[in-house]
Amino acid sequence: MTELVVFSDLDGTLLDHENYSYAPAQPALDALAARGIPLILATSKTAAEVAVLHKALNLGHWPAIVENGAGIYRFGARGADDAPYIAIRAALDALPADLRALFTGFGDMTDAEVTQITGLPLASAKRARQRQHSEPGLWHGTDAGRTAFLEGLAEQGIHARSGGRFLTLSHGRTKADGLRQIAAELHARRTLALGDAPNDSDMLRAADFGVIVRNDHGPGIPELPGEAQGTIRRTTGFGPNGWAEAVLAFLNDTKD
Repeated sequence: MTELVVFSDLDGTLLDHENYSYAPAQPALDALAARGIPLILATSKTAAEVAVLHKALNLGHWPAIVENGAGIYRFGARGADDAPYIAIRAALDALPADLRALFTGFGDMTDAEVTQITGLPLASAKRARQRQHSEPGLWHGTDAGRTAFLEGLAEQGIHARSGGRFLTLSHGRTKADGLRQIAAELHARRTLALGDAPNDSDMLRAADFGVIVRNDHGPGIPELPGEAQGTIRRTTGFGPNGWAEAVLAFLNDTKD
């Protein structure tokens, strides 16, 4: 049995919103490593993107939750199981042509176009397009058309979630599903989850303890069940500063 497993969102949580640095979180990262506590990344990024950061953070053989819970990254796994992504693309192409034309997914774009839309460096955009489980994209039509678009996809088992500028299509798994799966695999006695945005809410509620990292750059997370009881807390610091504050406090509160 694993005493504690920590699950963490990346952008705006472990990574700084502006420069994507995790340097302020290093003392807490070192504390987790010293105690052998698994750190499970939970992100909208693809496995190809996560692999780079996973190595930089020295996370060893721990898995990670990718594409907002749609898939699991396995260190050292050979080959890419992109069958779920192929099924999403097929569902898109099965829609009436007038609806299909109003959605531009990453699979419809070049690396350069993804760079232009996201601001990612070209190499990062290329990794962001190496999708296996979900398809983010832009909707160009009306609200009524969007309703018809989503209904057509739902009939094929495809779910959609809005987040910032993108509408992301998947088979419906969330970060919370990833948390439950990995916690069961690791026989976790307790779980701690940290996030800063609405798409982290399900994961925070699924964990034994949750931390809402302060976010003044987006909509943030509204009050969640558990805050009144103290099982979900909020940080005063932003991004990796708040992350380190929360993790070190939790470790101090629960040390033997």
